[in-house]
Amino acid sequence: MTAGMLIDDVAEELARKGYAVREQAAMRRWLEPGWEAFAQSWNGLAEDRYMADGGRYRRRRFAVFRVERGTIVRLPHQPHFQALTYNRLNGGVARWFAPVSDAIATHPITRRILGEAAALFETALPSGGASWHVEMHQFRIAARQDAAGLPTPEGVHRDGVDGVVVMLVGRSNVASGITEIFDPHGGKLGAFTLARPGDTVFLDDARVFHGVTPIVPLDPAHPALRDVLVVTFQRDPMTAQ
Repeated sequence: MTAGMLIDDVAEELARKGYAVREQAAMRRWLEPGWEAFAQSWNGLAEDRYMADGGRYRRRRFAVFRVERGTIVRLPHQPHFQALTYNRLNGGVARWFAPVSDAIATHPITRRILGEAAALFETALPSGGASWHVEMHQFRIAARQDAAGLPTPEGVHRDGVDGVVVMLVGRSNVASGITEIFDPHGGKLGAFTLARPGDTVFLDDARVFHGVTPIVPLDPAHPALRDVLVVTFQRDPMTAQ
């Protein structure tokens, strides 16, 4: 599927129901070249020490970009902040996470995802010419026999942005980890599992809530690992035409 076909196809579905799921085969253009090195970078994430539940099951890195008319600029490293309205567990705190490496921030896969997803959301959620404030999160959730891992420890939520991309990077020895989509009144709109590298869900964050069920090991003798890339897109009203 070409970039234009993917953008138009997903944008239409987002406009119709607020989310769109695409499997690995449809996302293949986003996974090449260099997927192996891209995915291996998840082995170098740093522990998230801001977990208000005391959990040590999440590792991550973070970066911020501005995307405007196809131009992608990485911004100086800064904290990630969410209001308690959107993150009841860890919100209200400026959280300084380890930065995404330069090699991954400039990787062809990263650049393709940022550029094409911005174009997709511009089609589905027109910004009036505004640039996009883009936050990139590399997440690894780990679980053991005696401790489940929580992909969304804040529960079912919105992120407080305009558009969200969640792409599975890796999944090893994992049971559950089901993504669930809800309307603002709590009605379930869908449930699915991102199972293969490249499986992706696109979200209109203003219209739907999302959450992921806890993961546990299939084989209790070994840890369960779930790696995802989350990229959020928010309009910058100061740059609107």
